[in-house]
Amino acid sequence: MLNRAWQPPDRHWSDRPYIVAGLDEVAGGSWMGLNDYGVVACMLNRQNSLGPAENKRSRGELVLDALDHADAKEAAESLAHLDPEAFRPFNMIVTDNRDTYWLHLKKYYPDQPAHLSVNAIGKGVSMFTAQDHNDRSDPRIEKYLPEFQKATVPDPNNDEWSHWIRLLGGQNTDGNPTSGMCFNTKEGFGTSSSALLALRSVDYIASDKQVAVWKFADGPPDSVAFETVRV
Repeated sequence: MLNRAWQPPDRHWSDRPYIVAGLDEVAGGSWMGLNDYGVVACMLNRQNSLGPAENKRSRGELVLDALDHADAKEAAESLAHLDPEAFRPFNMIVTDNRDTYWLHLKKYYPDQPAHLSVNAIGKGVSMFTAQDHNDRSDPRIEKYLPEFQKATVPDPNNDEWSHWIRLLGGQNTDGNPTSGMCFNTKEGFGTSSSALLALRSVDYIASDKQVAVWKFADGPPDSVAFETVRV
């Protein structure tokens, strides 16, 4: 929601100085973050679960919990044991430069308990929205997954992201306000920021370089430039 207060990625948590992440000012968690070990965690709502709910914990807490770990596999295994009834449905990505995991919590039927699954994601282009992995029933994935697959791969070492930046700023062309990568609906739901993050390879990190390159647009990426996040 565009009226939900937040702050750009930084080291916002004094008790977790190893985390760089965006800060959700409402619940104190995050939607995307990186730690000094090179683990990244991202949180997305599942369909019809936008915003907080009474007697449910904030999903943004799980981003910070994941980033307490030094490797993605360890983080995913730890989160696999959480109480599914404590949170609203979500898609969560936990990754490092070796492994990527998709954690999804959903209710298959309203009168049944929530179910949490943990799945390893292999090489290649993946897209997640409020649906399943590469789920082309979602208009954004149907339209943009082939575009990302065809796009020139970014070259973060030379700060070259132009093809992906163009895609991230893409607007709807079919009359559906949420079919664009960048959108703004009359209900106040829309694109309030954008991020590009590349993790360094194992060999590169071994040479004592930064673990990642992170670019952040403090607003819709069709009109706000990406700036480098200090990691």
